[in-house]
Amino acid sequence: MTEVLFERLCIIGPGLIGSSILRLAKERGDIARVLVTHAQSETTRTRVAELGIADVVEADPSRAVAGCDGVILCVPVGAYAGVMAKIAQHLAPGCILTDAGSTKGSVVRDLLPLLPAGVHLVPGHPMAGTEFSGPDAGFATLFEGRYTILTPLPGCDPAAVETVAELWRRAGAMIETMDHATHDKVVAIVSHLPHLIAFTICGTADDLAEETKEAVLKFAASGFRDFTRIAASDIAMWRDIFLNNREALLEMLARFSEDAHALGRAVRYGQAEFIEDRIKRGRKVRRDLIERKQA
Repeated sequence: MTEVLFERLCIIGPGLIGSSILRLAKERGDIARVLVTHAQSETTRTRVAELGIADVVEADPSRAVAGCDGVILCVPVGAYAGVMAKIAQHLAPGCILTDAGSTKGSVVRDLLPLLPAGVHLVPGHPMAGTEFSGPDAGFATLFEGRYTILTPLPGCDPAAVETVAELWRRAGAMIETMDHATHDKVVAIVSHLPHLIAFTICGTADDLAEETKEAVLKFAASGFRDFTRIAASDIAMWRDIFLNNREALLEMLARFSEDAHALGRAVRYGQAEFIEDRIKRGRKVRRDLIERKQA
């Protein structure tokens, strides 16, 4: 029999990621003996209870984390400081505190100053998701074949790091470890910048004259449809990601803008060889993703 990782695991924020963890834990039975969750919205709490994906649903975050040996923050990263201020003094000694946020520098900034002695902070980021949100959006197989990046701080308890890593392994994820600054640069280019571009393209289309916009929607090709899928993502989550990873995102945006202008110049001046090179590189990246089973 596989050892249960946590006696009492609390998920703060049962949205797409949080409810997927809850579903996974319910299905497997070897992640936690008792599953607790907290949601700020009464509507969300009621729906979680109806779905039966948690054993205990709490309106008060401090009550939710009390007595837990594992806590996972699955709320937008901009809410971390406020949540931590409410739960910090109620975290049990020996508790492992981790998260699923898409920025890691801000996690260290917002959580570490309030971290009680004896509580182990292991920041994490499952590189998985969809454009949908809320407790109904989750599913137990969300993390299968995807990477989860852990960014443990120097001096963090190795046993706590291994417990969090094992949680994600049982979710079907592959584990990578890196420092939080490297993480934030990597996700800025592979996740945050693509979302910024998608939101911008859809905004540009929405600003077109009404008759042109109608044609855009009517004849949207697969490329534009892909952008709209990304742009349908959760508002609060992406607002917070942009604001909490601004330095890395702006750096990648500047590099992208230079490259986009270079390609634009090639189009303007008929530099076919330059254009072909950029297309070939795009095709190569796609092939590499397929080979790694990440596409």
